[in-house]
Amino acid sequence: MMNQARRSAWIAMIVADAGLLLWGAMAAIAPEHLIGPGSRPILAAGYEGYSASSWSQLDSSARDFMTILFRMYGIYIVAFGLMAIAIAATAFRRGERWTWWALLVGNTIAYVS
Repeated sequence: MMNQARRSAWIAMIVADAGLLLWGAMAAIAPEHLIGPGSRPILAAGYEGYSASSWSQLDSSARDFMTILFRMYGIYIVAFGLMAIAIAATAFRRGERWTWWALLVGNTIAYVS
């Protein structure tokens, strides 16, 4: 019973972290194609929802800066995803206790931030 539960847990962890990795890669590579609220590009939808101003009326240097900032956030998420997948596929799979806490804290930081 414990082996089956552990196997299911590490597979679920790998799947969740792979999804996180893919989202981060999309944010880093092509944020203009990442869909946000209202099926609009995430940067435009997020900016317009937060500021009540139009994304297209924003100065191009400000748009470029926000895009670079979002790409860096994507790279940060990719790094967290890779680290979490490596931990889940090795030490978590073997049942080392520290990995549960490392994945809990790491994934919480990555998903919340």
